[in-house]
Amino acid sequence: MRRLYWTLSALLSHWRRHPLQLFSVLAGLWLATSLWAGVQALNSQARDSYARASQLLGGAERYSLVARDGGRIAQQHFIELRRAGWPVSPLLQGRLRLQGQREQRLQLIGIEPLTLPAGSALAGQTRERRDLAAFLGRPGRSWIAADTLAELGLPAGAQPLSASGQRLPPLAVWPQLAPGVLLVDIGVAQRLLDARGQLSRLLLPAAFARAAPPLPAELATQLVLQRGDQGANLAQLTDSFHLNLSALGLLAFVVGLFIVHAAIGLALEQRRVLLRNLRSCGVSLRGLLVALVVELGVLALLGAVAGLLSGYAVAAWLLPDVAASLRSLYGAEVAGRLSLAPQWWLGGLLVCLFGALCAGAGSLLRAARLPLLALAQPEAWQQAQARWLRRQGWLAALLGGVALLALWFGDSLAAGFVLLAALLLGAALALPVGLSRVLEAWLPHCRTPLAQWFVADSRQQLPSLALALMALLLALAANIGVGSMTAGFRQTFSGWLDQRLAAELYLNPVDTSQATAIEAWLTKQPQVRALLPSWRVELQLQGWPAQLNGIRTQAYYRAHWPLLSASAGAWERLARQQGLMLSEQLARRLDLHLGERLRLPTPSGTWELEVLGIYADYGNPRGHLLVDAAGLQRHWPGLAPRSFSLRLPAAEVPALIQALQARFALDDSRVIDQAALKAWSNRVFERTFAATAALNSLTLGVAAVALLISLLTLGQTRLSQLAPLWALGVDRRRLAWLSLGQTLLLAVLTLLLALPLGLLLAWCLVAVINVQAFGWRLPLQVFPGQLLQLLGLALLATLLAAAWPLWQLGRSTPAALLRSFADER
Repeated sequence: MRRLYWTLSALLSHWRRHPLQLFSVLAGLWLATSLWAGVQALNSQARDSYARASQLLGGAERYSLVARDGGRIAQQHFIELRRAGWPVSPLLQGRLRLQGQREQRLQLIGIEPLTLPAGSALAGQTRERRDLAAFLGRPGRSWIAADTLAELGLPAGAQPLSASGQRLPPLAVWPQLAPGVLLVDIGVAQRLLDARGQLSRLLLPAAFARAAPPLPAELATQLVLQRGDQGANLAQLTDSFHLNLSALGLLAFVVGLFIVHAAIGLALEQRRVLLRNLRSCGVSLRGLLVALVVELGVLALLGAVAGLLSGYAVAAWLLPDVAASLRSLYGAEVAGRLSLAPQWWLGGLLVCLFGALCAGAGSLLRAARLPLLALAQPEAWQQAQARWLRRQGWLAALLGGVALLALWFGDSLAAGFVLLAALLLGAALALPVGLSRVLEAWLPHCRTPLAQWFVADSRQQLPSLALALMALLLALAANIGVGSMTAGFRQTFSGWLDQRLAAELYLNPVDTSQATAIEAWLTKQPQVRALLPSWRVELQLQGWPAQLNGIRTQAYYRAHWPLLSASAGAWERLARQQGLMLSEQLARRLDLHLGERLRLPTPSGTWELEVLGIYADYGNPRGHLLVDAAGLQRHWPGLAPRSFSLRLPAAEVPALIQALQARFALDDSRVIDQAALKAWSNRVFERTFAATAALNSLTLGVAAVALLISLLTLGQTRLSQLAPLWALGVDRRRLAWLSLGQTLLLAVLTLLLALPLGLLLAWCLVAVINVQAFGWRLPLQVFPGQLLQLLGLALLATLLAAAWPLWQLGRSTPAALLRSFADER
């Protein structure tokens, strides 16, 4: 232990003499851990919310009776089933907005706790008699999660008003309740949602449901038994979203480790003499390596603590955008305040320690394999670097082969990410090899001695700058790829919205009777040029949720419902009930193509239809199908329209909205004009990619920091290389400009290689990752203006990173240059 202590003291003395290198290692670990931990905090918060949602009413195996048409159930059906011996429990669910809360809409759930299935727990908590007495008595209770209450800015016991002026029971905190949820007595829920005598579903005990007798004949055509777990469904639907975030966090983590690798490699190179002296004094190779590992572990621990603290701040900053994206895309509620388990902190520390060991493993391995007498010789070290460069080239070629195999034979999201990882890592490893070959080929064409030195010295700097340039390559390629995908998606999405949202007004009635009344009233309004009702049924196709929509085939749909592919006369055949159309993601998930047949389960048996067309349905995680309304109503008798699209002059829209709201008491969520719907859709889009854009910017910033640190640490050793040129008559200012030219040369070559890599990454994202994650494919689009902007930002970051080291070089004194000759060994 004493020998280890003195070995560590000798090694740590290097950091006292080179504080900039110490800052480089700590900054790299801090940046890498910060972004990775921030992303993991976001994912952890979301998954905790899904788990709380799945425990809302007890066990993982959940059964319920729902309406076949996806609408609400008459309360009389509950009474009939209870009399028939079915142990059903009613539940009503809907969206509720409080007065003064424009952005947040709460999920209101009404239950009847006395009839809940045996063994059920409310949000993981047992029901005590005193809790139920307060819940069911007057004025009752509105159970809410503590984080949701804090987001609303209301105290416990408050009785806020709903948007319609209805007063809620006093708010009471219920532990472990899912975020964004209000749990009330079902009678209160019916009053608040204006749904008297209506239910959303009837809960059943799992044991009874698995061996349930047939439903009474009069109810069998209206109700269907459904098994499902909301939390598990949310976790499944949002898995690709979180996987994409993890991939960006991992990329930032790798880029940050490049800084650590470069700084550790430079420090080890500068400590060659110290390592030789320690070995000569009797320190064994094993003892020396143990001391280096302990030193690295201490540095990693310091960097990890700082990274976790800043990662928490990054997650808190990005959480509102991520929560809004999950809510808009998947209907998933995520708590707006971070509450992280101790496992997150411990996991962050372990990941940082592992990353630091990986970053320093290469330098430690090269030092361990060099002979004792050659350890301090620059030639031996350079030979080791050359051998490592050759191995790096072979490893890059191997990763390229892995990427090709994943592209040809992979058919899953995991294979897609293997493709991306192999492509990016292989390109990064190939960068120093490629730059070395380019400079080597350029050298014979240099005519003057100074030009030859310029190219040869640029090549000599590659080992020190390679990792920073690799980080710049990865960050820029990621920005080009994700930026091209996002911009292409924005343009495609806008065009798709303009086609699909061509009606001036959209209505969503509350129930069947209101839908019938609205349709009858609208047919008498002279300003309504076209009334387009839509019927909807919720289905499960091969385990995936889907919506079956029935329409009256008109010229409107032919003009405004773009198809990706279609059979001849598709719309005419759809009107004759000879087939169906379905969304691209559902077609991929079910592996269906044009001309193939799909069987739909209906109350009267199986309905088999031919696939006539496939259309885009961007952003919808569920399947979507289109059939003629007459056929849908024949298989689901008594089905009422679930929504209406209205064509009318734009100037008449405000007056018609006021008339509808006054006559049918429809709130803003059920009467939506085209402009508001497009604006909402675009806001969802922007917030969906806000976290991605932020992580991309942070990654590019990390790459700029990596380049700055590498140039600063390299500047400490540059004087001995530039002093001979100064002695031969090259002034200091010119030396600074030559060094800037070398930095820009390497950066420009890196940027030129980043362009095709970024475009290839964009193709992988739209053609592989998007298809596997979401089920739809985007067209690849290239935006020259965006590429030029990114290249300009990268060059600006390079100039800023080179400014301080070159300013120091330009101000170096003749004495400092002369001193470099005295330090020669």
